[in-house]
Amino acid sequence: MTENKQENLKSTVLDLKDLITYQDGSVVSRMVIYKPAGTITLFAFDAGEGLSEHTAPFDAIVSIIEGEAGVTIAGREFHLITGQMIIMPANVPHAVKALQRFKMMLVMIHA
Repeated sequence: MTENKQENLKSTVLDLKDLITYQDGSVVSRMVIYKPAGTITLFAFDAGEGLSEHTAPFDAIVSIIEGEAGVTIAGREFHLITGQMIIMPANVPHAVKALQRFKMMLVMIHA
């Protein structure tokens, strides 16, 4: 996806919770920023849904916008709630699971 294919959200006051909606039985994503330097993507997870274990070549910050999530990093489990965040290190296996419906913001800096 390129910058010019995205809607222009610049210079707009945004409520993160309202930028993405839940879908039954699904994980929904919406890229807010896509630049060579990094990305910001919003996700909405229905209860019980998740992202299976994988790695990424860059550090990533997960910030919980609403709800509760389980995040596993290198086999260690973390329970996050609204307002909390965690940094997932580059090249380390991690996974995300919805303990209830939740929304998160994923910030990945490409360096």
